[in-house]
Amino acid sequence: MFDFIKGIIVSIEAEYVVIENNGIGYRVYTSTNTSLNLQVGKEEMLYTEFQAREDGVFLYGFRTKEEMDMFNNLLKVSKIGPKTALGILSTLSPNKIKYAIANKDLDLLCKVPGIGKKTAERIVFDLKDKIDASFELVEDGEVNPNTYDEALAGLMSLGYSRQEADMVLKKLDLTMSLEDIIREGLKLLSKN
Repeated sequence: MFDFIKGIIVSIEAEYVVIENNGIGYRVYTSTNTSLNLQVGKEEMLYTEFQAREDGVFLYGFRTKEEMDMFNNLLKVSKIGPKTALGILSTLSPNKIKYAIANKDLDLLCKVPGIGKKTAERIVFDLKDKIDASFELVEDGEVNPNTYDEALAGLMSLGYSRQEADMVLKKLDLTMSLEDIIREGLKLLSKN
């Protein structure tokens, strides 16, 4: 229905952004990777996916067509809905997801909060024939992304604000595993 929306970013929340276009503020649900690249007060364009379900009408936004295409592919996987698909895209880039599927790297997919081995296997099985076989293998730095960014995205996908997550991560040893960083971050956040 809508291919994209262009407007001024009014606010950035944990799960969505508000983008003003012609005097109307649209709530657009985004991945953390998308929202981290947006600035309040700046004009931005987001590719969109519109969904009308019995529990409401939702607009999902993406910085790139590649991210939107991966979102739509993830929705084709049994038992993965929009919230889970955005959670996956908040932790892994579309290229990392393609890499994980092509190499059957279940451990990489299991780094996403809420994704267990069975769901990771289902993603690989359902999407192995749907991903573009000509995608470029990403560099090592892209496959093992910055731990800070992953931890920030993980905490934000669990409902914490960017400021709360950032404050906690500055107190932690980022040489720990991502899982341990998020676990320790949650402990600190629950004390506040």
